[in-house]
Amino acid sequence: MRLSDLEGFQNIIIQAHDNPDPDAIASAFGLYTYYAAKGKNVRIVYSGRTQIQKSNQVLMIAECEIPIEYVDAGTDFGDALLITVDCQHGEGNVSDLKADHIAIIDHHQGTGEGDYREVVPYLGSCSTLVWSMMGKEGFDIEDNVKLGTAFYYGLMTDTGNFMEVSHPLDRDMMDTINYSKALIKLFTNSNISLEELEIAGEALIHYDYDEENACLVMHSKPCDPNILGFVNDLALQVDKIKVSVVFNEASAGYKLSVRSCSKEVKANELASYLTEVIGSGGGHTEKAGGYIDRELFEKNCKESSMEEYLKNKLKEYFANSEIIYAKEYNISLDGMSKYVKKHIQRGFVDLSKILPQGTPITIRTLEGDVDTKVDEKYYILIGLKGEVYPILKDKFYKSYHESEDKYEFHGEYDPAVHIKDEGRVLNLISHAKACVNYDTSCIYARELDKIVKIFTFWDEDSYYLGKPGDYLACRVDDTKDVYIIERDIFFKTYDPA
Repeated sequence: MRLSDLEGFQNIIIQAHDNPDPDAIASAFGLYTYYAAKGKNVRIVYSGRTQIQKSNQVLMIAECEIPIEYVDAGTDFGDALLITVDCQHGEGNVSDLKADHIAIIDHHQGTGEGDYREVVPYLGSCSTLVWSMMGKEGFDIEDNVKLGTAFYYGLMTDTGNFMEVSHPLDRDMMDTINYSKALIKLFTNSNISLEELEIAGEALIHYDYDEENACLVMHSKPCDPNILGFVNDLALQVDKIKVSVVFNEASAGYKLSVRSCSKEVKANELASYLTEVIGSGGGHTEKAGGYIDRELFEKNCKESSMEEYLKNKLKEYFANSEIIYAKEYNISLDGMSKYVKKHIQRGFVDLSKILPQGTPITIRTLEGDVDTKVDEKYYILIGLKGEVYPILKDKFYKSYHESEDKYEFHGEYDPAVHIKDEGRVLNLISHAKACVNYDTSCIYARELDKIVKIFTFWDEDSYYLGKPGDYLACRVDDTKDVYIIERDIFFKTYDPA
C-alpha cells in the first residue's frame, strides 16, 4: 500500500493507540502532515481510559505543535477513512472508533482488519515506516524540523536509545532526518517519572535467575519501552549476570528488551530467536529488543505465561547451541557431502572511479554498516542478498570475469555508500556491473540440526551464526577453514559434486 492510494478520501482520521507513546504520536503526525498538504480534512485522535500525561510526551506535543486530540471510545466518524497507526484496528491496545473505511499502518505483526494495510514488522519504529512511505511519494520534509524531531524521537524511544535498531532503513532515517538536538535533549531529560522509577525497582526485585547460564528474566509492569532498557542496563551490571531479558505487556502483545555482555551470545541474535515465528526482534550485539504478538503466542506456544515461555526458550537456546573456535577445531567429515560452486551472477563496483582515493565511507547493508575508505586496489563485491565485502582486484580477476549481461539485484535492501565528509549517499546497485565466478571449487558441507556459532581464524571476538537448516561447510583443500552458509544461499550457490 502507498500513501497515494488513500488520497481519494477527503475526510481522514488518524488514530494512535490508547495511551500513545512518542512513536505513535510521531508517526500519526507524519501522516497528518502528508494528507494536510494534499488538502484533506485530517485529524489526529486517540482514546482509552487515560489522557496523555507523561511529561516527555506533553513536551513533544507542545514543542512540535502536534494537533492530537482525545475522543471518547466508540466515536463514529461516518463517511471518513480511519487510519490506525502503530497499532491495528480491532486489537486490544486501541479503542474501537468507527468509520466507513479502515486502513492500518504498523510495524508490529498482528491480525487487525482493514480495507487497506501496510505492516512492516522488521522496522524499529512506525516513524521509520511513515518516513519511508512519504519518501516513496517524493514528499520532502527536509525543512520540517518539528516533524523530523518527532520522527527521530519516535525511533529513539521505541528502540531503547537506538540500541535495538537492526534494519538499515532505521539507520537511514537517523542519518538523514533534520531534527532539533535541543528538543531531543529536553524530551530525554523528562523521560522517567517517579511512577516509572517504582516500576523499574519492582522489576529488579522480582527476577528469575538461571545460575547455570548466568541468565536473568524479569517481568515489568506496562511502561515506556525506554524503561525496559533502563532496567536491563542496571541488571547487567551485576557480576553474575551475562544475559538479561525483561518484558512487559505492550500493544497487542509483549515488548522485550535483551542485553548481553558475553561474546558467546549476541543480544540481537537472541532477540530474533526468542521472537521467531511469533514476533520480530533485532538490534545490536550487546543491546537488542523485540515484540511478540499475543495472538501468535497463544496459537503457537504451549506455555501458559510469557515468563514461562522465555525461561524455557532460554534454556533451550543454551542447551542446543554448539560453539566452534576455528583455531582449535578439527572438523569430522562424517556425514558431510561434497559440493561444487555454481557459476552465478554477482555485482561489483569500482568505487575509485566514482570517489577520490582515501575517501572515508560507510557501506550500509541489510547485515549492518561497514566503515572503510576508498582504495583503488579493491572492488566492492555484492552478494546474492546484498551482502557487501571488499575484494582485491588481483584476486577478483582470478575468481570472476565481467559479464556482458545487465546486473540485476533482487535483495530486500539496496546496499549504499554514505560519504562521511559530504553527508551524501551513493546507491551501489546503480553503479554495479555484473560478474560471474570462474571458480568451481569444492567444499564439504552438512545441514545443521542445532544452533552453531563459529569464531573464525580472523575474528575471535565475534561469531558467525548457523541456524537449523543452514549448512556447516569447509573447503576441500583446507578443512580448517570452517564457515556457515545460509540455507537459501547454499542451494543458490552449490550443486552436489
